[in-house]
Amino acid sequence: MKRNWISASAIVLCCAASGPVPAQADEVPASQWLGSAGAVSDYLFRGLSQTNRQPAVQAGVEFDHASGWYVGGWGSNVSWLSDASTSAAPVSSSVELDLYGGWRGSLGGGWSYDVGVYRYQYPGSYPARFTLPDTTEGYVALAWKSVSLKYSYAFTDLFGYAGSGHSGYLDLSWNQPFAPGWLLNAHVGHQHVANVPGASYRDWKLGVTRTFGSSWSVALGYCDTNANASIYTNARGHYLGRATALLSVARSF
Repeated sequence: MKRNWISASAIVLCCAASGPVPAQADEVPASQWLGSAGAVSDYLFRGLSQTNRQPAVQAGVEFDHASGWYVGGWGSNVSWLSDASTSAAPVSSSVELDLYGGWRGSLGGGWSYDVGVYRYQYPGSYPARFTLPDTTEGYVALAWKSVSLKYSYAFTDLFGYAGSGHSGYLDLSWNQPFAPGWLLNAHVGHQHVANVPGASYRDWKLGVTRTFGSSWSVALGYCDTNANASIYTNARGHYLGRATALLSVARSF
């Protein structure tokens, strides 16, 4: 998650951890607004499809202050909640809208840090006694050059799992330029879901991103998980953690 949000916006869309990625502290010369919009063949969040293997359109905006603090918002279409709807327990939710804010800075010698809070919101209508999917996480990250390690901690129930507060996600990522306009993307993560037996899993990815000028980028990646199929197969019979090739295109502004 410690990549330049604008120049690597396609990476965000490929195997995303939902939401835009803040820029490195030493890459923000002054207070500024940043934005990005794009499309992806399948919206993956921590390796799991959020759109039932269908495409998604996504966009976000962020304000970076020269002192180091930042705030932003991000959105995407989703279907994982409405896919579980039944006549007895109807669910209507097709959008994810996120808000986040934090503080980042440079430690020198290629080291940087980032701490903040991220709020995932899923507006819609839900049946009585339904555990709402809205989730709040705090995160802390440490990066050295092209390698970053980030931990996200859930202050609330995690995405609708009742009693799953105090869950956590560990993300190790490497994003290395290897030719002009080309970036190699590698990632491995572990999602711990507290108090839900069998729900924890690992995910990983390998991909490349090609940038064109200062605005456009295209990414291709391969993502997979070891998520328990008995838990992560939706009502339509689709395993949401399957190995997936992803294609995305994005434009920064």
